[in-house]
Amino acid sequence: MKKIKRIGILTGGGDCPGLNAAIRGIGKSALYHNGIEVIGIRDGYQGLVENRVQHLGLDELSGILTRGGTILGTNNKCSPKKYYEGKDESGASIYSNAVDRCMATVEEHCIDVLFVIGGDGTFTCTKPLVEAGLRCIGIPKTIDNDIHGTDLTIGFTTALRIGTMALDRLHSTGDSHHRVMVCELMGRNAGWLTLASGLASGSDVILIPEIPFDLDKVCEFVESRRNDQSGFSIIACAEGAHPIGEEQVVSMHIENSPDPIRLGGIGGNVARIIEDRTGIESRTTTLGHIQRGGEPAATDRVVATTFATAAFELAMRGQFNTMVALCDGHMEAKNILDAAGKQRLVPKDHRFIRAARAVRTCFGD
Repeated sequence: MKKIKRIGILTGGGDCPGLNAAIRGIGKSALYHNGIEVIGIRDGYQGLVENRVQHLGLDELSGILTRGGTILGTNNKCSPKKYYEGKDESGASIYSNAVDRCMATVEEHCIDVLFVIGGDGTFTCTKPLVEAGLRCIGIPKTIDNDIHGTDLTIGFTTALRIGTMALDRLHSTGDSHHRVMVCELMGRNAGWLTLASGLASGSDVILIPEIPFDLDKVCEFVESRRNDQSGFSIIACAEGAHPIGEEQVVSMHIENSPDPIRLGGIGGNVARIIEDRTGIESRTTTLGHIQRGGEPAATDRVVATTFATAAFELAMRGQFNTMVALCDGHMEAKNILDAAGKQRLVPKDHRFIRAARAVRTCFGD
């Protein structure tokens, strides 16, 4: 096996708390124990295509453990295999296969292994590079906690804390005004964040993508709460939740993104319909990017550091093209391509759902 002398680190997709902790974990493992040089790739795969890199030494890696976001920058619109070049004279978008440009950057900077910190979209972008011969190791991150093959991802526990705190705070104003308070959280196709936040906050209704809901049943439930001692209702609603037989609510299309659909607005729709049908004042709060901001919680710092150092150990053992994963409390190595383009959804009989139903939480089904 070719000796590893220089590694690259890339953060792709949406930002989340804990990315810097992961960068630090990989970088310091390389610098302290093996004397390996560390190269940071700027702004995800866009930096790899455009040859934008920076040296990462101890000075650059110090003091970043507690910082949110990523010191390297990230990008959720760049795909090496379908790289957006701009528009032609007619206004049509121009795309190119930029895998060769990525490999040229790797060769110019003598990167022996690329550490990719990202989600299913980022790992999908990694696939053609692996097929081109680049040795890669993946580290799972996303606040949605929906990466196939791992029980936990970097960023989830911090976003869970923020979602729970927001729902907790809505209790007081909902109680004071006897209102229905709908909080829309992130989660396109997987409801882990909304489910866990709703369970932790004691939300009365939880709406997730995996369980299409009946608005009549939701209205009946909040009316029953108005008529009993409670008098108000808190609804945790994932952005990808939708009524039975209806499509998800799309807020915008981003043409030059590999995944152009952006969801948003279901929370407002639910609140409006509840108020129209029941006469109960209903209000909506959309957390949006607040969920992925700020310093990482202690758990995310621990998860990111252990994932990162485990990933570096895989490289030292020659286990390339793998992804570190936490499964039933144990760290494992999975094929990185198995996580590409897949999502880990909430099973309808999951213990979180059973626990919520046991305390009379409504899922609208």
